[in-house]
Amino acid sequence: MKILLPFDGSPAALEAVRFAIHLAGEGLGSSMVLANVQEHASLYELMVAHDPQVIEQVSVAAGVNTLKPAQALLEDAGITFETEVTTGDPAHTLVDILENYGCDMVVMGARGTSTLRSALLGSVSNELLHAAGVPVMIVKSPEESVTELEG
Repeated sequence: MKILLPFDGSPAALEAVRFAIHLAGEGLGSSMVLANVQEHASLYELMVAHDPQVIEQVSVAAGVNTLKPAQALLEDAGITFETEVTTGDPAHTLVDILENYGCDMVVMGARGTSTLRSALLGSVSNELLHAAGVPVMIVKSPEESVTELEG
């Protein structure tokens, strides 16, 4: 089974990687696709940089750097994985990635780093839940579960 792990560096995304590793440890034969989607540059960034290639290089470098903690966890667990860093609308781009890699499932965190975008447009996990043609498992971080119980 090939599992897509969208990763934005948030604690929830890190918890999702840990959960996918747990699934593999419990006997689910799997490989992973670790993906980071950088949003398109803003008009301001385009005007200041003057060179779209520079913005693309910086964006890819930021994505590669973001993936490092998740890669370390997967390597330590001895799990086979591929990485994908790209730019675009996160939910739609993740659907493209899961189709291109032939993923059978998505495991992702409940909340990511883009709070303003989530408040305005709906969360990436919610969009992906509805748009993906495969099962999507949304993993809550322990802090979220405790907050819900207290509220």
